[in-house]
Amino acid sequence: MNFVEELKFRGMIHDIMPKTEDYLNNNKVSGYIGFDPTSDSLHIGSLVQIMTLVHFQRHGHKPYVLLGGATGMVGDPSGKSKERNLLDTKELDKNINSIKKQLSRFLKFDSSENEAVIVNNKDWFENFNFLDFIRDVGKHITVNYMMSKDSVKKRLETGISFTEFTYQLVQGYDFYWLYKNHNCLVQLGGSDQWGNIVTGTELIRRMDGGSAYAITTPLVQKADGTKFGKTESGNIWLDPVKTSPYKFYQYWINSSDIDAENYIKIFTLHDKNKIEDLIAQHKENPGLRLLQNELGKYITSMIHGEEQYLMAKEASSILFMKGDEAVSALKSLSTDLFLDIFEGVPKTEISKEEIFNGIPIIDALVEKSGFLKSNGEARRAINENSISLNKSKVKLDTIINTKDLIDGNYLLLQRGKKNYFVILVA
Repeated sequence: MNFVEELKFRGMIHDIMPKTEDYLNNNKVSGYIGFDPTSDSLHIGSLVQIMTLVHFQRHGHKPYVLLGGATGMVGDPSGKSKERNLLDTKELDKNINSIKKQLSRFLKFDSSENEAVIVNNKDWFENFNFLDFIRDVGKHITVNYMMSKDSVKKRLETGISFTEFTYQLVQGYDFYWLYKNHNCLVQLGGSDQWGNIVTGTELIRRMDGGSAYAITTPLVQKADGTKFGKTESGNIWLDPVKTSPYKFYQYWINSSDIDAENYIKIFTLHDKNKIEDLIAQHKENPGLRLLQNELGKYITSMIHGEEQYLMAKEASSILFMKGDEAVSALKSLSTDLFLDIFEGVPKTEISKEEIFNGIPIIDALVEKSGFLKSNGEARRAINENSISLNKSKVKLDTIINTKDLIDGNYLLLQRGKKNYFVILVA
């Protein structure tokens, strides 16, 4: 498959400018995607565009990554319902440096003919004064043309600042500058960027008489209507500090069957035959969740490395472990990973002095934690063999002490299969 055929198979084309496919089939070209540096990490919504650049490079084309050090100070209205807070130079520079490191995991920044290149539009806008810009660039695009863009139309009722209104002209000039200085003939991006991208091709035509091309990808949506890449706690980030490898892994293995079939095409580099084989096997026995497990393995390893994937996978299985295996696995957890697994579980806090002197299990279940309502209920539950401490069954005479602590900080109480309670030893 050629580049465009690859994207079509993977469901990664929303709009494509006429003649783009023919031109790419017959030429090795340079193309770019712009990334918004409003955070010090990209999130998995950005991963669609990253994978687009990966395919672009794999098919022999030269990818440019534009980091918006200048446009990040302005704010893109595309897909936004209100104006966002603008960032200062220091914060933008910090974000750009972090994003550069993340992108190096995906793209080849070496000495090959089609090595990836990172550019920052601050470099060409920093000394471009306002009067020169409106004289040399602004005169080529009419207000009527700018008003026709959906990103502007949707904001007219609620209000749009002049700053955001002119964003498409600024992004359009990015395309023109890269076209003139790096022979970038293709701009790629999300479907919400189509208006801005087309403005760039129009500037190239009007300012230089040249031709340029464009492809956009669909905005990925989840089958249940919720936003892709979002959870109750917020975005799923590529930075392990912002989203732990465990939570990252959980996002993918908890995908619905419909979403997993979509994601396996977009977020892996498996070829067409392997993808179709995986989907067919999954449909034969959906209960095995083959697609979800493959997604979790592939994408977590790609972002965080195989070691972190294996730790996340083992941590995910702890809830279903029993006996000595469960006890050993639980005791091996770090505090951060333990808290990730049992996020949302009721918690309480006791002092180290209390546990140093030993705590009878009945007291731990009732007085210290409030996990159970009465001593009588606690005794009955223990006699029914339904109470565990750190995944190990307890007896009425069990005494909890410091050797039971997980990572020196936590105790895990459990009743039955699904009821948990965490005691923090402060």
